[in-house]
Amino acid sequence: MKMIYVVDSITEDREGVKQYLELSGYEVQVFEDLHAVQVAIGRQVPDLMLLEVQFSDGDGFSYLKKLKQTHSFPVIFVTGRVAESDRILGFELGADDYVCKPFSSKELVLRVHALFRRIDASVSTYQGGSTWTLGNSVLRFDEVSHLFTLDGDQVPLTAAEWRIMSYLVSNSGILITRSQILEHCFDYSFESYDRIVDTHVKNMRAKMGPLGAQWIETVRGYGYRFAGKNTSNLPHSGNDTQE
Repeated sequence: MKMIYVVDSITEDREGVKQYLELSGYEVQVFEDLHAVQVAIGRQVPDLMLLEVQFSDGDGFSYLKKLKQTHSFPVIFVTGRVAESDRILGFELGADDYVCKPFSSKELVLRVHALFRRIDASVSTYQGGSTWTLGNSVLRFDEVSHLFTLDGDQVPLTAAEWRIMSYLVSNSGILITRSQILEHCFDYSFESYDRIVDTHVKNMRAKMGPLGAQWIETVRGYGYRFAGKNTSNLPHSGNDTQE
């Protein structure tokens, strides 16, 4: 049974979400502040966290930024902060989804279902780690061990970045549009969310260092393309980039 932490300072909101999630078969713990949930994480790491932004002991944005330094489990913001700038910031900090209040409880549960399906699918379709080269640079991508290295250095990715990277790697050499990334990695394709894809790719490139923009090429006006050449003799759905 998946464990979900619901962190919300408003009693009615967190208890309502808890009820719907439990009816859908999840185990749920609720917390009214950031300190309480941090103590709980020290005892048990959840499979998913639903997080508000506003708390008496801090804000969810700052908390998520710090959390991602040590944990990679997925986080969905469920909040009354509805401005586009807040939504973009949430994704920039590593959130896997952003749900604005008021919301449909059924829709929230469906989003949770969809997130777990994506995570489970990435594991069930795994066929082994793969090795890629680009010039003299070597990239290793292994979803089961959750290990991503570039020239021997580990590259830490958020859950959303893992899905994007996995999708790009599995379609090496193929142009992937922003809308395709949204549909396959986030389950929505609204045009206004294209900037979210760009933000995630920007963050991924920064973590990969000076060669990030060469590994993940921009196809201006369309999307992105993974430029690595598969040297691990493992199957993938794309074609190796020709020099």
